[in-house]
Amino acid sequence: MSDQLRPRASLRTAVVWEVLKDALDRQVKAAGRDALDVLDTGGGTGNFAVPAARLGHHVTVVDPSPNALFALERRAAEAGVADRVRGVQGDILGLFDVVERGGFDAVLCHGVLEYVDDPAEGVRNAVTALRPSGALSLLAAGLGGAVLARALAGHFTEARQALADPAGRWGEGDPVPRRFTAEQLAELVSGAGLEVGAVHGVRVFADLVPGVLVDTEPGAMDALLKLEAAVAELPAFHSVATQLHVLGEKRP
Repeated sequence: MSDQLRPRASLRTAVVWEVLKDALDRQVKAAGRDALDVLDTGGGTGNFAVPAARLGHHVTVVDPSPNALFALERRAAEAGVADRVRGVQGDILGLFDVVERGGFDAVLCHGVLEYVDDPAEGVRNAVTALRPSGALSLLAAGLGGAVLARALAGHFTEARQALADPAGRWGEGDPVPRRFTAEQLAELVSGAGLEVGAVHGVRVFADLVPGVLVDTEPGAMDALLKLEAAVAELPAFHSVATQLHVLGEKRP
């Protein structure tokens, strides 16, 4: 696993990164080029953009935050990939004000749909940015994980509220505007014309395990990472994951 994903951050990104890396490898073979053009919408400080650039790909990050883009520039320079990472201020609903249509082999849409007014339009824009055989990596907050977390914290009314709320929110103080089920995300992807390639549950256990145990118990971090990887593809665990990852592929 790449060193930038360790130690604690790996619990949040390891499963997604492995799926994404495999998808990029397949795109390299399909395109017949070693270097892909990758678009990372809402890519922030480069959690995925910089590792992708380290693989040799050219990454454009679109994010509304100037501070995040400044941190991205610094991070890319420190990683020695500044020539392969470009930051542009913008958002997914106004995507084509800042990037071209059909110009990318892969599009990342991570942690974006929760915050846009029209998630379906966001996914359609991401797909429109793809080349004829491109891939979409979609990561969003999972409904079941929030319900489980509120219940385990003793907030049973809030857990029930999240379960009943159309947006999956547990109350006015909920910092996440919208959550999804795996089925809802898959429908957004297929509705935009992509074939759903894989669905993974992310942070199934990581947010429920006490941090002190992971940080102090010898071998606990690696064991938890292996457990997360083992359950990520099992549909039974998608319903309790904090986040859900869907890979969509555009067939020529």
